[in-house]
Amino acid sequence: MRTIVLRKEDIYKGYLILVNRKYQYHEQHQELSHAGTWNGEEILLESGANRELNKLMEEIGGWDQIVPVSAWRSLEEQQEIWNQSLAESGQAFTEQYVAVPGHSEHQTGLAIDLGLKQVEIDFIRPYFPYEGICQTFRQRAVKYGLIQRYQEEKQSVTQIGHEPWHFRYVGTPHAEIMAQKGFALEEYITFLKDYCYGRNPFIFQTYQISFVKAAGGVTEIAVDDAQPYRISGNNCDGFIVTQVIGKTEAYQSPDYSGDNRVTGVNGKEDGDES
Repeated sequence: MRTIVLRKEDIYKGYLILVNRKYQYHEQHQELSHAGTWNGEEILLESGANRELNKLMEEIGGWDQIVPVSAWRSLEEQQEIWNQSLAESGQAFTEQYVAVPGHSEHQTGLAIDLGLKQVEIDFIRPYFPYEGICQTFRQRAVKYGLIQRYQEEKQSVTQIGHEPWHFRYVGTPHAEIMAQKGFALEEYITFLKDYCYGRNPFIFQTYQISFVKAAGGVTEIAVDDAQPYRISGNNCDGFIVTQVIGKTEAYQSPDYSGDNRVTGVNGKEDGDES
């Protein structure tokens, strides 16, 4: 066994952080990589998310017909987009389709807006229909850890309008669980709190997933060093531990490395081990 010691700020790191109107994004170091170019601008995405996105696109030949419109944004860029939308489209439209600066998933580097390749593409609402190559992408996305974040039937939960073009990386197996249960990310984070680490983990295929509430100072989590795992903050009040069941330390996947380090969105070691 190994004891992982997590600091309070580690709550704000990981693939499962919840960023919305209630929970703001706390700026972290991000390892970003080139996801494409649109309108003369380089599109950057968190490296792990970008790797899985490209695997999916390679499988379906997606980049021939799909354009990356917007991914990582700085706080300053999000503020500019917010101000411009207010001026051009008004408050009601802006609040429905543009996240408040400081509360945007785009600032995490884990979200990307995609559009069907056309002569003209709307930056705020790119066309990404429920048919053709776009629907093929949507149907296969969860296998690569990607979810359509803002569903029409979940607007009361997310407080964001229906956005068929906005995808968020949460990793495996979480995207598949959310799709099967019909959860928005808000609902999934709440759901996992019923599964306490070391007592009653949620079992899904070859994974067990559980929640650890953050302590006041540091939080200690004892893990089985022989099993691959990932620990993510939820950006609210604790940590989500995802373990691979019945795999050896040589097991490799995009989310669970054989060296069993505690990793955040930048792929670096977050917690101090004792």
